[in-house]
Amino acid sequence: MTSPLPRRIARVRPAAAPSMAGQPQDEQFFVANDAPDFESDAGTRWTVIDSPFPASRANAGSPARAGWERGTVVSQTEFTFLAPSVPVNVFGMAHNTGQPGRDLPPQAFHKAASSVIGPGEAIQLSSTVGYVDPEAELTVVVGRPARGLTLETARSAILGYTIGNDVSARDLQKSDELWISAKSQDTFTPVGPWIVTGLDDSDLEIGIVHNGSALKAASSADLGWKVDEIMVYLTSFMTLQPGDLVLTGFPAECARIQPGDTVACRVEGIGELRNPVTHAAWEVQPS
Repeated sequence: MTSPLPRRIARVRPAAAPSMAGQPQDEQFFVANDAPDFESDAGTRWTVIDSPFPASRANAGSPARAGWERGTVVSQTEFTFLAPSVPVNVFGMAHNTGQPGRDLPPQAFHKAASSVIGPGEAIQLSSTVGYVDPEAELTVVVGRPARGLTLETARSAILGYTIGNDVSARDLQKSDELWISAKSQDTFTPVGPWIVTGLDDSDLEIGIVHNGSALKAASSADLGWKVDEIMVYLTSFMTLQPGDLVLTGFPAECARIQPGDTVACRVEGIGELRNPVTHAAWEVQPS
């Protein structure tokens, strides 16, 4: 049995959305692209589809608007990429690199769903947050409600994969043993730019480009606990929901980020997730 060809699915917002009812910021549609070359002309033309998360109200598409009916082809210049789903739960995997990670029991930490942002949105750092690292991670996008998965059924609950940036405040990790303040701050989970289905996740290069300089990359093969094992572990104690995100771990090199920086997370077969870093908008900056 052959594996399905990779397909990209994205959650997007039309450009120049109408301002009726003052709600254009809430408009969302799902689009798909089957072109193998993401940079080709075909790779920049997307087809409007129904939501790939039919069981999730948060991931329902907006009411149809002119030019955005199901089956319509839209150019990439006509929309902005959003985070690829609206999750109920966001998980990261702790100490999940190589044999040392595998020698420990699998352990997840929770990231607030409110920390999720999309491609191009700013990672905002407060003046008191201290030392902050980005972490580029292969990220599972859950496609259906899932509980009690086995190694044989784990993949059936996965819609596809995207790129996640597990932004982490290192000083706060030392003082907060649950890592909530270190991992769940506003804007600390950039995700995107799209979901890739039918992807072989066994050996994908993962890395970071910091201010234009590529840091030492690694591979998804370097993860201690693999994707199917992580899914079995998580669903042994809870039900994962459509659109939930699971960041699988960071095996590569990172570097401290500060306001004014740009960080790009790369995962082979998916592409690049790029975000600027700024001062926190909720803090008044000195003039």
